[in-house]
Amino acid sequence: MKTRDFYYDLPPELIAQTPLARRDSSRLLVLNKADGSVEHRHFHDIPDYLNPGDCLVLNDSRVLPARLLGKRASGGAVEVLLLKDTGNDTWECLTKPGRKTPVGAELSFGEGLLSAVVVGAREDGNKLVQFRYEGIFLELLEQLGKMPLPPYIKEELQDQERYQTVYSRVNGSAAAPTAGLHFTPELLAAIEAKGVRLAWVTLHVGLGTFRPVKAEEITDHHMHAEYCMLSAETAAILNQTRAEGGRIVCVGTTSCRTLESFASEDGSFTERSGWTDIFIYPGYRFKAMDALITNFHLPESTLIMLVSAFAGRETVLNAYKIAVEQRYRFFSFGDAMYIR
Repeated sequence: MKTRDFYYDLPPELIAQTPLARRDSSRLLVLNKADGSVEHRHFHDIPDYLNPGDCLVLNDSRVLPARLLGKRASGGAVEVLLLKDTGNDTWECLTKPGRKTPVGAELSFGEGLLSAVVVGAREDGNKLVQFRYEGIFLELLEQLGKMPLPPYIKEELQDQERYQTVYSRVNGSAAAPTAGLHFTPELLAAIEAKGVRLAWVTLHVGLGTFRPVKAEEITDHHMHAEYCMLSAETAAILNQTRAEGGRIVCVGTTSCRTLESFASEDGSFTERSGWTDIFIYPGYRFKAMDALITNFHLPESTLIMLVSAFAGRETVLNAYKIAVEQRYRFFSFGDAMYIR
């Protein structure tokens, strides 16, 4: 199967640059994967599509304000994007300008509140940066860092919390699990009041989420690895849902990838944690997920391949065509799709 099989034409003006005033006022395209039919609703209508006994699975990872703007010892500007904590106050990072941040380069942020030195370089160009500071590193990040917004968002985010889900609690992501951005505390309460169980997983989203698929054949693409966790409590809720005939509804591709990585062949669950590089594309047999809440994804991305694996490539591309015609908003701050 070719990467180009997952291309669709998207007018640039449909790429949402800012979040809506109310999270749950976004539009919702409801796709029935059995017959390809669609309905046009709003996200606050999502409880209408959930049944008592279902389980809604949400990723509670929180985005680090991981973009640091500072200076090199020479006085020149530098931008550092934290990717992965490798221990000993050292992070794997993207640095700009990369050629002016060689091993040994001294960096400073926030008038010296945070300083760093480049201690290593990887073959892919990423740098290992060791930080020096007083106090608590995460508190300094909250003070000095900016949200690492996707490259297709050109406008500055006025409220950094709008790139967090209302239920985020475990620091570690380089990008938001954006399907969850539509939920409000009131909407989650209404869903629970209907008899739907909530279950939490953690997958720390990496910047590989935005890495384009450059291979002509999709099977030649290598997925980035992301760390995820499924607790004993969540495993018990999922198993109970299955036993009682309820559906498992994943909020976002990250929740889906976590469950599909950890599910046994019979669809049961136990407490698990670890790295996953699962690549889901058409032909994949789902063990865990029965329905999916997701945003609209980039053409030729691994995410639209996952959605196509669940609902069928032609069905998904036709739904996207309808969404474009109906002027839906796309990508991270855009509208949502519910696939049942």
